[in-house]
Amino acid sequence: MRGAKPHADIEGAIARDGIVRAGDRVAIACSGGADSIALAGLLAAVRATLDLQLTLAYVHHGTRDSAWQDECVVLRAGATFGIPVRVVQLEPDACDESTLRTARYEALARVAREVGANAVATAHHREDQCETVLLALFRGAGPDGIAGMPPRRELVPGIDLVRPLLQRGVEELRAYCHAQALPYAVDPTNADLGLRRNAVRAALEALRPLFPGLDAAVARSAEIVGSELVRSDRATLRRQVREALDAQEGLRDVDFVHVEAVVRALERGASGRFHVRTGVEIVVERGEIARIDRE
Repeated sequence: MRGAKPHADIEGAIARDGIVRAGDRVAIACSGGADSIALAGLLAAVRATLDLQLTLAYVHHGTRDSAWQDECVVLRAGATFGIPVRVVQLEPDACDESTLRTARYEALARVAREVGANAVATAHHREDQCETVLLALFRGAGPDGIAGMPPRRELVPGIDLVRPLLQRGVEELRAYCHAQALPYAVDPTNADLGLRRNAVRAALEALRPLFPGLDAAVARSAEIVGSELVRSDRATLRRQVREALDAQEGLRDVDFVHVEAVVRALERGASGRFHVRTGVEIVVERGEIARIDRE
């Protein structure tokens, strides 16, 4: 999946962004849906580059008869990518969302321990992140809730939970599956509006035509808040760029995408000229802001 093949940029981003790290031993949570099949394919594609050891983990919740079909899709993916598959059968005491989620992560942690993995990867994407942030807002959450799901955190001691697709859209992941001829399953419970997340998802479907880029904007806001909460290096660089712009009259509302281009250059220690507005460029020299040029 290199060169002229489609969607190679997603693979490159995963290899570069550091959410999945070189040498990780990863248990991939794979439900058989398009997002998790795409995740399996993407991690398989960068396996050699990052020296990854991979296992697919399918958690059978025991809540619907068609789950065995999803299991077959995951087994097919394992054969396609040359990745061993572990199947775990749950017997939860209740079928509410919270109980199932807790049981699922406990099962994934067990699989990770059994195969010697130091990370569990899930295929949460930016629509998932948008839904998570809105659900947190509806509960009256503070900054921790607005930050949504972090890209990497401890799941249990010695095992991290990683989410390398948080800035990717579900349609992009489906397109990846289609381009690579990867079969995937469709979960019929996604249509159950009695589930809170599904109800939020349906409301968002109505809003997206009116607010193009809605999911990307919310996911981006969550990432910014999360970076600020942990005082990351990237958050420090963002503040540095914003302060440089704020010091210039009329440059307080530069678009995020232009700020991020400068931030990435600062992270790499690069040099270059970055257009931020008509007639305005930030000049970066060897990883430092040298000046702001205005025509």
